Amino acid sequence: MTTTLLTPEERSYLLKLARDSITNAVLHKPSPQISLETLSPSLAEPGASFVTLTIEGDLRGCIGSLEAHQSLAEDVRERAVQAALEDYRFPPLSKEEIDLVQIEISRLTKPEPLTYEKPEDLPRLLKPNVDGVILQQGFRRATFLPQVWQQLPDPQDFLSHLCVKMGASHDLWQKTVLQVMIYHVEEFHE
Repeated sequence: MTTTLLTPEERSYLLKLARDSITNAVLHKPSPQISLETLSPSLAEPGASFVTLTIEGDLRGCIGSLEAHQSLAEDVRERAVQAALEDYRFPPLSKEEIDLVQIEISRLTKPEPLTYEKPEDLPRLLKPNVDGVILQQGFRRATFLPQVWQQLPDPQDFLSHLCVKMGASHDLWQKTVLQVMIYHVEEFHE
């Protein structure tokens, strides 16, 4: 699950791209253009990202992709706009909030299946503060980034909250073997 880390310049580029994309979207201007030919290989290759917005430490929007289907730069641009305008938990970001919002970007590794045989085995297989976790049962699916471990450090609580986020009962993970994928992130922020 290792990926070459982004350089400071690549991180700066993505943070500026996210900020410019959010500002333009809120002001109803076109998204910043991306020239794939001029990007570094890490930014031009397919990448999956989450963009998290906070104001004074409080969540203001978070949207991401779990699978890479476009360049990392394009993915960050798209997720930044979605986090600002389309997170159903919040109203669209206002002009007044543009300068208040802080941007965090998480670049995801490719999710890998985590196999286990009994529900009680799952908590001890997870690495708190390292693993991002995707739970899936049928059409229902939810994920928590590794950063969520800071609020939910106990693996059982983490899994229970993730089940609720998935739209299931909090104890579903204790009753059945679910499809579980794990991934890691490279996280950076303004």
